[in-house]
Amino acid sequence: MTYHIRRIALSFSVLLIALVMMPVISSAAERDRIEAFLTTTGFDVALESIALASASAPTMLGIDPEGFGSDWTRLTEEVFDTEDMHQIAVTILEQTLSDEALNHAVEFYASDLGQRLVEAENASHLIEDEDAKQQEGQEIVADLIKNGSQRVESLKRMNAAIDSSGTALRALQEIQLRFLLAASASGVIDLQLDAEELRQMMKRNETGMRQALQLSALAGAAYTYQDFSDGDVIAYAEALEQPLMQEVYELLNAIQYEIMAMKFEDLATRMAELHPAQDI
Repeated sequence: MTYHIRRIALSFSVLLIALVMMPVISSAAERDRIEAFLTTTGFDVALESIALASASAPTMLGIDPEGFGSDWTRLTEEVFDTEDMHQIAVTILEQTLSDEALNHAVEFYASDLGQRLVEAENASHLIEDEDAKQQEGQEIVADLIKNGSQRVESLKRMNAAIDSSGTALRALQEIQLRFLLAASASGVIDLQLDAEELRQMMKRNETGMRQALQLSALAGAAYTYQDFSDGDVIAYAEALEQPLMQEVYELLNAIQYEIMAMKFEDLATRMAELHPAQDI
């Protein structure tokens, strides 16, 4: 399953409150179905790759990551525990994912094309050198444009289907905001802005950030699907545009980004153990 952001219909907090209030109706058989769903779609690997995002945390706070040494590796492994993130996702999916949507997604991703896509996406998710991946993706896009290929438009169509309402930026802003506020509350940084001032600052930078996200998503897609035919890319875009698939992406990405927000908040609090407070 791709690692891009789909529409998030419920706010993170509302989603979790609703789940807490729902009756527990899961069973071992249901959990097995969810586990199989995660493996077939590749969402289990997408969850594991969340840990790679922790590399950007010190830079976001204006802190040199080299100053943490081996303690940083230990801390991120503890906070971004893959089994814990996996179990959070399974628990939520047991309560929210409809049988119809589950079966629809599994049917597609279990197909020959679907499994080839999952294999490519899993490999792409776990690449640690994101800068090198982006650079190669940008070069692929440049060559496609130079040669007048329509593949660029197909990749854009695929990305648009994944984020049809354009809410990717809002999700990332929410994660960053929660991370900064948690770091400030724990004394890791001396934050000179309150939550509303931070939101206004982010809003002023939205245009540039949205363009950067779109270019990054295009380069990422060009890299990930470089070995697929134009017909495969179009077929994938069409599959992603189906209402049930969009329902699946909406839910999975809401879960994925809530987990990211929670883990980054936890990381910000735990960073106080490693580094003295700094101004930002």
